[in-house]
Amino acid sequence: MVMKPDFLGGGGVQEDDFSPELQVESPEGELHLRFYIPSHQEFALLATGIKEVIELSPDRITPIPNASPLLLGTLNLRGRVIWVADLGQFLGEVTPLNTDRAEISVIAIEEQDTIVGLAVEGIGGMDWLDIQNSVAPNNVPDIMAPFLRAEWVLDSQKGNSLKLLDQTAILRSARWVG
Repeated sequence: MVMKPDFLGGGGVQEDDFSPELQVESPEGELHLRFYIPSHQEFALLATGIKEVIELSPDRITPIPNASPLLLGTLNLRGRVIWVADLGQFLGEVTPLNTDRAEISVIAIEEQDTIVGLAVEGIGGMDWLDIQNSVAPNNVPDIMAPFLRAEWVLDSQKGNSLKLLDQTAILRSARWVG
């Protein structure tokens, strides 16, 4: 925090009181949430489509018999019952999310009146990402391709990338019924 005598003394702050080095540059791109699935692949979702990110005990998710294997169960989110899905399995992962732990990260995504909780391995944080610096998704499984909008190459030698998911495609997918 910059200590200015005018600020501390209650006087008005003048526009010329700020030197250029104190100005905060506006970030480039849009705000995204970064997270991981069990295979340690990293993904991102546009922050504007995220209703909430919660860490919760697995016993707060109620299993539903005869539901799709992609669904872990239901969750009461502020008085509204929502489905919680294993995002990794939805995207074609073989290994299911480990629910035998103290807390599970759930990203509640929303479009119009539809909300789904996406259970993930872990949250990576929030970042400003510029879609102009991304490329078309490359070398992704066919089952995952319809849900990807773009990717940012993080390390081309190691093959590390950050994949941008299309939350509308996820919410409207026919995969939920079968």
